[in-house]
Amino acid sequence: MNSKERFFATLDRQPVDRPACWLGCPVHTAEPALYAHFGVQDMASLKQKLGDDVTPVEVPYHHPPSNHIACAFDFAKGASDDYEERTLTAPGYFEDIEDPEELLSFNWPDPKQHMDTAECRRAFDGIPEDQAVMGILWSAHFQDACAAFGMESALMTMLETPDMFQAVIDRILEFYLEANEIFFQAAGTQMDAVLIGNDFGSQTGLMVGADALREFVFPGTRKLIQQAHEYGYRVIHHSCGAIREIIPDLVDLGADAIHPIQALAVGMDAAALQQEYGDRASFCGGVDAQELLVHGTPDAIQAKVAELRGLFPTGLIISPSHEAILPDIPPANIQALFEAATS
Repeated sequence: MNSKERFFATLDRQPVDRPACWLGCPVHTAEPALYAHFGVQDMASLKQKLGDDVTPVEVPYHHPPSNHIACAFDFAKGASDDYEERTLTAPGYFEDIEDPEELLSFNWPDPKQHMDTAECRRAFDGIPEDQAVMGILWSAHFQDACAAFGMESALMTMLETPDMFQAVIDRILEFYLEANEIFFQAAGTQMDAVLIGNDFGSQTGLMVGADALREFVFPGTRKLIQQAHEYGYRVIHHSCGAIREIIPDLVDLGADAIHPIQALAVGMDAAALQQEYGDRASFCGGVDAQELLVHGTPDAIQAKVAELRGLFPTGLIISPSHEAILPDIPPANIQALFEAATS
């Protein structure tokens, strides 16, 4: 099987010659050590050497200072030049606003002004035809809604003035649907799947009740998934944390796989997930990036991958349990992961 065939078969829980696997998206500061360890000069060569099945493509988006679609909204109060330091708990623009009529007082970005169709097409140049290509969209409408108020204020607004919260999250969703449409039109058949997501979980449980997510968030999630499916793309839905309670919801919303199986979060044990959901859900992740990949030995990583292969003969894209590979992960452990997954 080639990578594309293996990727689709894994999502469909069909037999595979070996597990599909994905490195994730190393941060720039992690790249030099990886290149040096594997004796390569660029990411494409690294992926080829590893046997990585998935090539991620970021959405080209230009709006200073972030120049990243995941930071499209400048909701921070006061000076907000340092996007790297902003958090969901910081006070947001709508913190003290309760009237949905004031929605237009915010300077909402227009994706058409910050995305170029030709550049989006060029983002797919040079990718081998047998690779599974996944657009990294995020489209994190819930997280952005939390940032719009500040996390605590957002959750209180959800309870006390739900019309206001709904108006903000709907306007954010509108932006992502429009931005994704631009990207999808440009990508056409060059793309196979997309990654969207919101972090719904903490280490021990959901950040907000499942019923609130079903009321305020999941209708938008359904629209994002339907939009991608209309173009023929598979949808990998990301959420960090302990999200076991809402995995059936994500499957019912149309997600083709759940990312990332955060291995140390409560209730996210791979064996239990396979037993409970293995006949109706596919997954991506499973190799703990909080402790195991950072502090474990190559032998321990290989043992974990062997365990995952035993639990999931298919239906699991083996990958670190966080897509952002950080510099604290020894390259030898990445090597061990892929050797165990591809042998």
